[in-house]
Amino acid sequence: MSADGALARLIRSSAGRAGPAAREACELCAAPVPEEHRHLYDLARREVRCACGPCAVLFAGDGAGGGAFRLVPRRRVRLDRVDTAALGVPVGLVFFVPHADGTVTAQGPSPAGAMRWEVDAAAWRRAAEGCPELASLEPEVEALLVNTVRGMDHHWIVPVDDCFRMVAVVRREWRGLSGGGRVWPAVEEFFARLTERR
Repeated sequence: MSADGALARLIRSSAGRAGPAAREACELCAAPVPEEHRHLYDLARREVRCACGPCAVLFAGDGAGGGAFRLVPRRRVRLDRVDTAALGVPVGLVFFVPHADGTVTAQGPSPAGAMRWEVDAAAWRRAAEGCPELASLEPEVEALLVNTVRGMDHHWIVPVDDCFRMVAVVRREWRGLSGGGRVWPAVEEFFARLTERR
């Protein structure tokens, strides 16, 4: 899943909204959108697009029948610990996205953007057996977000735009080869601000 376009927008918006020029617009009709607005997942480009209310309703589909976009849900659910060790991902800050074709990809943030791994399908099925909530993930638009770095223990079902925001935080705050002193407190703050919503 390519997050470059979404990352660029999120980094710009998280740098602060200094005035009218910094206000976001719907990427389908160019109408201004409020800070809290819906997102559509562009299936062809594999990226998130900002949408005004009418475009979110008009263009959202279920991904079947040739629709170009899927409405990114708002659901966030904090999970008990999910055993991800067998999924073959060598990092502790990662998100797992199921796809409509049954595959699952894992992505971890880096200073250059998201790193990507293919997850073994059988290993994912075993993880889902241990955590039945994973079977409810909407393909392409929801993810399992995990943070076990530096003693953290966060496991969430989140919309993919939350994952892109997390990647943007790492990219924005990373300094030097090891990340510097700002990146991990910023990641911890990101997770502290996550709130459950259905």
